[in-house]
Amino acid sequence: MTEEAANHLSRRQFVAKTACTSAVALASTTLQGKPKTDKKTTAETLVQTLYKSLDEKQREAICLPFDHPLRSKVNNNWHINKTRLDQFTDDQQAMVREIFLKLHSPEYAQKVFDQVDGDSGFGKGSFALFGKPGSGKFEFVFTGRHCTRRCDGDSVEGAAFGGPIFYGHAAKGFYEAPDHPGNAYWFQAKRANELYQALDGKQQKVALLDKRSRGERGNKTIETKGTVEGLEGIPASDFSGDQKDLFRKVLADLMAPFRQQDATEAMKLIEANDINKLHLSYYKKEDIADDSVWDVWQVEGPKMVWYFRGKPHVHVWANIEA
Repeated sequence: MTEEAANHLSRRQFVAKTACTSAVALASTTLQGKPKTDKKTTAETLVQTLYKSLDEKQREAICLPFDHPLRSKVNNNWHINKTRLDQFTDDQQAMVREIFLKLHSPEYAQKVFDQVDGDSGFGKGSFALFGKPGSGKFEFVFTGRHCTRRCDGDSVEGAAFGGPIFYGHAAKGFYEAPDHPGNAYWFQAKRANELYQALDGKQQKVALLDKRSRGERGNKTIETKGTVEGLEGIPASDFSGDQKDLFRKVLADLMAPFRQQDATEAMKLIEANDINKLHLSYYKKEDIADDSVWDVWQVEGPKMVWYFRGKPHVHVWANIEA
């Protein structure tokens, strides 16, 4: 298989091509020849199998101690090491793809995979393993353009998704049109704008800020304040019953791309920290078309940052702590 072919195979084509030789039986083939993912296999068990498959040279390149500071890094476009996914064996590449897919919900897994593959080529991403999967705390981290994803088997205490994550998409060029055609994540902003329209005039004045948003500064972007003091925008405690229902739909849409167990854990942390302490803000000065459809907005609480920057294309920084 050539490098170009490997990078452009769809999930189904890739699994079908490697299923016969995969050491971990990532997929099983039906009589019709179509691949069927093994539902019993979890992302965590695949991480353990991937770790066991690495030779000494590969481990030297991508394995680090669990407490290494690189484990908690997040950015919009970066590689956690110099080794690219397409430098690994076909079976190992298949495992990484399947780990990534299993970190997302069935509805969005393929869309998200296609987003990462389309933005930079999934095979050009890089990953690292921290700790020793299967015999203690561990974390798998996959990085690339518009991508930081984690799989930790609950090794990282007090953090949803195993720590801060990043997702984004440049669907139709670097500068997207106001309606963001083809963007995998714009549906989240549409829901947030639906909530803005449901606010009364007084509430909108509190929620809509005449200033620039927080900007992007690596890990500083997702730093939480630990208090409601200084939080921008309108607090959820000021919402009416109907508005709170819409706000919960906003949160549900934020969680929609991710697997159920991670989404559930994230919502438990949000509830434990008091959903009424969350603030919602929109940024007037970063409206792409001056059409009052807010491209940049955020949900922030004492222990949460979910920053959605839709200009010039979508970047999303997310961090939820205990």
